[in-house]
Amino acid sequence: GFSDFQWAWGNPRQGFGNNVEFDLGDLGEMVEEMFGFGGGSNSNKRKRDLKRGKDIEIAIEINLEDTIHGIDKEISLLKYVDCSRCDSKGAEPGTKIKECFSCRGTGEVQQVRKTFLGSFTQWTICPECKGEGYRPEKPCNVCKGEGRTQNQEKIKIRIPAGIDSNQVIKIDLKGDAGRRSGKAGDLYARIIVKKHPLFNRKGDDLYFFAQIPFSRAVLGGEVNIPTIDRKDISLKVPQGTESGKILRISDKGITRFSGRGRGDMYVQLNIKTPDRITRQQKELLEKLKKEGL
Repeated sequence: GFSDFQWAWGNPRQGFGNNVEFDLGDLGEMVEEMFGFGGGSNSNKRKRDLKRGKDIEIAIEINLEDTIHGIDKEISLLKYVDCSRCDSKGAEPGTKIKECFSCRGTGEVQQVRKTFLGSFTQWTICPECKGEGYRPEKPCNVCKGEGRTQNQEKIKIRIPAGIDSNQVIKIDLKGDAGRRSGKAGDLYARIIVKKHPLFNRKGDDLYFFAQIPFSRAVLGGEVNIPTIDRKDISLKVPQGTESGKILRISDKGITRFSGRGRGDMYVQLNIKTPDRITRQQKELLEKLKKEGL
């Protein structure tokens, strides 16, 4: 899934032998309902939670080059938005919102529940008003009393420089709109940085593999190296360079997420062995061979 959650203190559902399971969460709810601990501020909070819109989770792909300066992305998302006809209240314009006749405004109704300890009367969410305690006198013709409708919405997301794959950006209140003026959920965008054909990323540093001819490795010289900034730079190859040698170029890596500077670029030099050589080249190599090279 998009988000993985774990119990901080282990699994609350533990076996007690003989295939009997005891859910501590259910017990807590049962005791709360039996003795009325769910009233007052807890009840108001539950009503707000019931109206709150769901969080939305998405994935956005960007190029490695986009991590240098950051990038603005605009996405189109099918989600619940506030109903414009009823101003997200759920009632037809000009009509009232009345107290629910089933729960008399409490948002809860009594229900008899049978458990292994016996039968208990408990409070459950009112199915008529869905726990809100009130209902539209006449539901909105567009949203059918929900206070929200499904529609495409364009959302701009600023992706900062230095971001790495699987980092998540939270955009407050850009999830689903809540029911009947309830608080909207949040939008979570997981960033996926696509692999680059030339560079490998490790943290804020970049790695590049460059092939150089045998003569350049022996005699030294300069080679042109591409960078993530799309500008080639000249790299000095020391005389007598061995295959596999790594050279560092400062400040040519990825922009640090903190915004303070950039990482480095590491270039691994690999000596290119030609597949075919001319007769003249072969004669020269034979001479070098005789001289111990």
